[in-house]
Amino acid sequence: MPGKPMADNVQRIAMWSGPRNISSAMMRSWGNRPDTLVCDEPLYAHYLLKTGTPHPGADEVMRSQENDWRKVTRTLTEFVPPGKTIFYQKHMTHHLLPEIDRDWLSRLTNAFLIREPREVVASFAKIAGTPRIEDTGFRQQLDIFNWVRSKTGRVPPVVDARDVLEDPPRLLRFLCDALDVEFTDAMLSWPAGPRDTDGVWARHWYDNVVKSTTFQPYKAKTEPVPPRLDDLLHEADEIYRRLYEYRLGQ
Repeated sequence: MPGKPMADNVQRIAMWSGPRNISSAMMRSWGNRPDTLVCDEPLYAHYLLKTGTPHPGADEVMRSQENDWRKVTRTLTEFVPPGKTIFYQKHMTHHLLPEIDRDWLSRLTNAFLIREPREVVASFAKIAGTPRIEDTGFRQQLDIFNWVRSKTGRVPPVVDARDVLEDPPRLLRFLCDALDVEFTDAMLSWPAGPRDTDGVWARHWYDNVVKSTTFQPYKAKTEPVPPRLDDLLHEADEIYRRLYEYRLGQ
């Protein structure tokens, strides 16, 4: 059940996001809690190995992480972080490939971070070229959300990136309440710089986060989305709207 600690008294939180969201800033926020250890995209290497997706630094990523999803998910559900009571896991929804059994998700507290598709696609296209709908993670995010909801009989927490950026204290309090975790002001700011817990891909994707010390104020993206991505954007927007209706803080 969401918010219920494991028998070993560790709260294992899986935050499911698509790429080009504020997922890394959210990881900084949780990582600044004294009771929390964070984990950065633990299924990334398996995803790259199986799909051959030409991401920046792909070979380095695969060398840096366990490639076997069975071993990875065992760690995610059993590892007890020394001196910590929360194990926060930053996940990309598209990393959960169809071949990966999902029963392990029932041993975690699952939450979802969504972002308006036009902003995701515009940001993604600047770094990684022309995305497919599978690359954006929107389909997978809805699928995981529906799986968790069906298994638990409850609507898992959903937070929208814009809502968080417009009022971090308010939305983080809502999120902590939904996860049955005490909110702390430590989540609102953090020291600049890299972290040992950052993935080796940080130098390709985390420039802004590494320089940050807090959530940046919301600023609408002005980059146009190429017309060739109109169909992708339409499908992603339909999925986003289905998740948006469940967002916290309405």
